[in-house]
This record gives sequence, structure tokens and C-alpha cells, in this order.
Amino acid sequence: MLRTQRGHIPIENHPPMSTSQEHSQQALINARHAYQKGEHLKARFWAQRAAALAPDDEEVWLWLAAVSSPRASVRYLERALQIAPDSKRARKGMHWAVKRLRESPPPPPALIPASHSYGTMQLALPVSQTVAPARGLQLNTLQWTLILLIVGMLLIAVSVQPLKSALTIILPLMQPATETEQAPSFTDTPLPSHTPTETSSPTPTPTDTLTPTPTDTVTPIPTDTPLPTYTDTPVPYDPLPVNAPDVNRHERWVDVDLTQQRVYAYEGSTLIQSFIASTGTWQHPTVTGQYTIYVKYESAPMSGPDYYLPGVPYIMYFYKGYALHGTYWHDNFGTPMSHGCVNLRTPDAEWLFYWASIGTVVNIHY
Repeated sequence: MLRTQRGHIPIENHPPMSTSQEHSQQALINARHAYQKGEHLKARFWAQRAAALAPDDEEVWLWLAAVSSPRASVRYLERALQIAPDSKRARKGMHWAVKRLRESPPPPPALIPASHSYGTMQLALPVSQTVAPARGLQLNTLQWTLILLIVGMLLIAVSVQPLKSALTIILPLMQPATETEQAPSFTDTPLPSHTPTETSSPTPTPTDTLTPTPTDTVTPIPTDTPLPTYTDTPVPYDPLPVNAPDVNRHERWVDVDLTQQRVYAYEGSTLIQSFIASTGTWQHPTVTGQYTIYVKYESAPMSGPDYYLPGVPYIMYFYKGYALHGTYWHDNFGTPMSHGCVNLRTPDAEWLFYWASIGTVVNIHY
């Protein structure tokens, strides 16, 4: 296999960006990298920074919705729809966010005190728990002290017989009083009977019933739910695309399907291999049409207005700065991620690099 020499790398041509736009794009790149690493808080930080720098950019609000809570996602997607009312991605995102919000658990009920007054809790004991005063002997401390003092003096100063006499006098005072009176008995006296007279009962007046006012419900948009990442799921594909190039029976050519985000390797009308890919975003779309590979590099740097990538593997340029190449800086294949190039997994790009050659047709379409 002929190895091509290294040389000047064509750079993708894009309109000049302001400083805030450049910083916003860099913040979005940082948010994507953090999200791919599972660092959602960090991804949310960078997405919020991008939104502050470019509040009219739909992309930053879509990313904010992807890394935020269900309720916050709805607000961010409403902002994205204000910017781009006809955006399919924003509508899909709104359907996804509304579904998340409906499936999220409700907040815990608030604790309601039994009774409160001016913000201070008041606890009232039931009537059965109120403390009733004790019946019987009720003596205060002074009376008990005097009684004990008298008893002590009597024990010391007098003999046993006088003590008995004294105790006979004192002990009755210490016994609880008993109720000797009985409640008087009563006999029921029949009351004179009266003949009931018919009285007119008041006619109840009809009361107005409150009719509940219908409330607006959020109707989800019947579209597919977007996912932040995609897996390499095989998709049905015709043996030969409708707009296939006119090639010989055994001629090799490459087909790039932007809708399916896949790359197909054909030999004539026979499908040899297929790969998942990531093409250009809506801001930097991949060109469509039929081109040919004009230069190949096993490894070379690639750069643009807001990025620099050293050592990009297995590059095959087919139109200006647009190329098929391997990708080591993200693993989010299946969704548009690039500045216009066709990103492939590095092993897939290596296989395609040595299978195709300079002059191989590249057919790109939706």
C-alpha cells in the first residue's frame, strides 16, 4: 500500500467568529467532554457559561436541558423554542423533558401542625389527661412540720401512757376526711304531656355549586425522545442507495448517509462493510454531493477557528477541508458532532484508510 507524504493540511472555511462566540463554543466543547466522562455537574457549569456568553444560541440551551433536572429542562427547552420555533431537535427535546417531568416522583407532603398560632406550635392536652387535685387530707409543709415536731417532743418528754393519749388526739387529725353524707334520692315526676302542633319547616334555599375551572395541561409533542448519546444500533439499509454513483462492477466507493449517521463501503453494487459515524452539526453541516479522495495522511494535525487537534489518525480529504478520519476526542458516534468532517472510530477509519485509495468516490447525501 502506498503511503502518502505529509503536507499542508487544508483548513475548513468558516465565517469569522466574535470573541464571545469563540469562548461560547469552547465552553460547549468542555461541556461535551465533561458529559462523556460522566461529570454532569461540570458539564452543567460549562453549558451555563456558554449560555451566558451566547444567549441566542439554540445549541447551548439544548445542552443545558440535557444535563439539568426535569423541571429546569422544560424551561431551557422553552428558551430554545423561542430562539428557533421550527427546530425539530428542540421539539424532540421538549417531548423528552415533559416525559421526564411526569415520571419524576412528586415532592414529599409538607408537615402540617395540629394547631398553631402566630407561627408558634401549641400543644393542648385532652380533657381526660388534665391533672385533677387529690382528694382527702390536704396539708401544707408547715402543718406537717408542726405535727412531726410535736410528736418528737412528746416521745422525749413524756412516758408511754401520756404518749398514747397524745397519739389518740393527733392521729385522727392525720386521717383523710371521708364523706358521710349520702346524696339525696329523687323520684321522677311525670311531666304534663303536650300535643305536638304541626310547624312549617323552612324550605332549603338552593346554593351555588362551584364549577371547577379547566386548567391547561401540557400536551407533549408527538416526536421521538432525543438521547444525549447513541449506541451503534444496526439500521435497515437498502443494498444500494437511490443516488448511487455510476461505477464499474468491481469499483470501490464510499457512501455517507447523513440521516442515518453511517458510512458504507461498496464494491460495485455489493455492500462490503458499514460503520457508525458523526458528521457536521447544523452550525457546521457536512457538504453533500459526489467527490473523490484527493489526499491521505496516516496522522496529521487538524485545526480551525476554535479548535486544534494534533495527531488525527487516518485522514482522507475528499473536498477542501472536509475529510473522513479517525476520532480520539469523543465517543458520541451516531449524533452530529464535527465541524463538517466525517468522524469515525479509529479502528473503522484504519480499515477504510487501507481499503480506499486516492480517487475513490465519496457519495454524501441525506
